[in-house]
Amino acid sequence: MADASFSRYWLAATISSFGTAVTTVALPVLVIQELDASSISVGVVNAAQFLPYAVLGLVAGVYADRWRRQRLLVWSSVGRAATLGAVPVLWAFDDLEVWTLVVLLLAFGAFSVFAFAATQSLLPRLVPRDRLVPANARLDQSDAAAQTLGPALGGGLVGLLGAPVAIAVDAVSYLVDAVLNAGLRVDEPAAHPSVERHLGREIREGLSWTYRHPTLAPLAVSTHVWFVANAAGFTALTLVALRVMGLSALAFGLLVAAGGIAGLVGATIAPAVGRRLGTGRAILATRSVHPVGWILVALAPAQDAGPALLGAALVLQGLAMGIENANDTGYWQTVTPDRLLGRANATRRSVNRSAGALGAVLGGVALSSFGEQQVLVGVAALSAASAMIVGWSRVRAVRMS
Repeated sequence: MADASFSRYWLAATISSFGTAVTTVALPVLVIQELDASSISVGVVNAAQFLPYAVLGLVAGVYADRWRRQRLLVWSSVGRAATLGAVPVLWAFDDLEVWTLVVLLLAFGAFSVFAFAATQSLLPRLVPRDRLVPANARLDQSDAAAQTLGPALGGGLVGLLGAPVAIAVDAVSYLVDAVLNAGLRVDEPAAHPSVERHLGREIREGLSWTYRHPTLAPLAVSTHVWFVANAAGFTALTLVALRVMGLSALAFGLLVAAGGIAGLVGATIAPAVGRRLGTGRAILATRSVHPVGWILVALAPAQDAGPALLGAALVLQGLAMGIENANDTGYWQTVTPDRLLGRANATRRSVNRSAGALGAVLGGVALSSFGEQQVLVGVAALSAASAMIVGWSRVRAVRMS
């Protein structure tokens, strides 16, 4: 783990994670307060960030396997910097409108799809495969720290500089990311030769590897189900906390921050938990925690200690996700051949993002017909199904050396 290239890669990922956290705060302020967008426009802006994952995810995976991943990552970061950098420029000339912002976010999302396909596929070239779980844990630590501290930083920058300039800070972070990754010393061979390249066939090969593998297939399906449940659950949790329980924005923010801190702790202990329990049992154990968390959220409104129950639920969720992600991702990277890494990573990312969008919509529809507690019990049941898919498969016996 002392390799200079990984340290440089880790630093680049950390800087861009904090930049993303700033935009997470600045973008809603820009859309709602500065552009005075309607509720429909706000929904369109939010969708624009995720639509490219559904449309381009499988294609991005093919090209991550065809092209040099370091170059793909660098140019994707440059593209993201350019699209975000256009926001404050257009604002300064009074030319920024909702539709132009949507176009920029679609482009940003497209670059992000290719960046993700490249970044998780490049990591096994930077560290030995038996060190992938600790490497992913360090990256997860950076993400958890950014999710915990980044919103406060973003709020401060928005208040001090305004939302458009705060977004420019994120653009600069991607430029720094590109420069750092361009200097990586990585032994990356030229794209794998192919007698006859065919986009459709290469996409099918990636799908086949993901959904016909004896352990990766149930792991992928379990993760898709988890994303549906998690998105629906957080839609309900927000309403429970802010509307039903009447928590202030500050109190809710502190609860979310507690979950972020727990995620940081989980990522820190993830390699040790994976070694002690085995990779498969660690994933099964953490996925079994999520239904408990959602039941606590369902119980919270009727209890005097409701805020404490919400905090406990978010801490449990954060700890579980921190432990799980490093072991899950490390296993995928270890088992998947290098020539298929781009497609495998992009396939599951694309479907996961689409599942999350579906879950958010289903959660909203369910909340319009049922009470928050009923929806949360359903979310807990769906989370339990995600865990059972792992428990009933060969995943539970997986152990990485």
